Amino acid sequence: MNRRGFLFPWKGGNNFRLLIDGSEFFQAMLAAIDAAKESVLLELYLVESGQVVDRFIAALASAARRGVRVRLIFDDFGARLLLRSDRQCLLAAGVGLLFFNPLQSRRWRRNLHRDHRKLLVIDGQIAYTGGSGLSDAFDGGKGSDLQWHDLMLEIRGPVVADWQALFADTWRLVCGQLLDVPAVAPSTGRSDGHPGRVTAHGHLPLSSDIIRSLLKQLRRSRQRVWLATAYFLPSWKLRRALRRAARSGVDVRLLLPGPRTDHPSVRRIGHRHYGPLLRAGVRIYEFQPRFLHAKMQLCDNWGSIGSSNLDRWNLRWNLEAHQELRDPDLLARMEALFAEDFATSQEFDYEQWRRRPWYRRQVERLWGDVEALVYWLIKILQPRSPG
Repeated sequence: MNRRGFLFPWKGGNNFRLLIDGSEFFQAMLAAIDAAKESVLLELYLVESGQVVDRFIAALASAARRGVRVRLIFDDFGARLLLRSDRQCLLAAGVGLLFFNPLQSRRWRRNLHRDHRKLLVIDGQIAYTGGSGLSDAFDGGKGSDLQWHDLMLEIRGPVVADWQALFADTWRLVCGQLLDVPAVAPSTGRSDGHPGRVTAHGHLPLSSDIIRSLLKQLRRSRQRVWLATAYFLPSWKLRRALRRAARSGVDVRLLLPGPRTDHPSVRRIGHRHYGPLLRAGVRIYEFQPRFLHAKMQLCDNWGSIGSSNLDRWNLRWNLEAHQELRDPDLLARMEALFAEDFATSQEFDYEQWRRRPWYRRQVERLWGDVEALVYWLIKILQPRSPG
């Protein structure tokens, strides 16, 4: 790959299906594992023992016992609440289990580098990506206000080979060995399929296809830019691009978490960016019913779903990956979901924001100082490589 190119090219002939909330996407993922014949590759950040993990362990162990090659990569920090008994159950069934960047006191700054990707590949034919981990937080029951609101995308077609290649690269990085699963045979895709491209934040600092692609779409968009993210700590470049798009007449909207969030401090830090964005014409919505954990981007006739939030931490320290697509039916489904979520959100306007109480301004200023300190430390502590 050259410096200005992307790791993976656009490929035609793909089919996509949007799966909303754990009650829907966990069922589809488990069914795919149960139907696997050759290989199951699973790469995740958040993995916590509980009812969801129990269901996946049963399916993964069953697949391994019937001869399917099951290979897992869990982030060591994200899987810290995965019980030893659950780990042993997987190993006893013959599952290959690796942990990305094990925490070590002597490598303290390198401990910050995490694998935040969410990826499942079945037989090199079907892939799933999105924002979910294996945690009961994503499956509190349909309609439950405790269930995190998230998305996974089911993918079929030539781009699945790129998802498997991405997994294989991380496998080699972690254990120093090639993935013992056959490579996916080249595919021309279906005649009724659609273009797609895998974008990733890779193993080199600041080399993010994800943010480069998003900024390019922001500059090109003429009608709509709708973005959903669980954590909003945008870079200066992204804030500038959003303001410019709004000032040019583009319908720019941000769907962000409301009071229901697992990191209230991050929400407060994000608030310090609301004023300039609102003044430029950006519309900001905070989702009210549940914790919004989805990462979804919609710009005119382009869409992207994956693991990365719109914050500088993700795109400096974490491995991330997204599926970009140009599928009119899927884009219409994304638009409908955005509209549904906007309807259950609180929208802010600039005059309303200006009239907020003085003590809230002080809290935002305090958190702004914290943010500046954190990113000053990030520059100092940035590891040369994630190894």
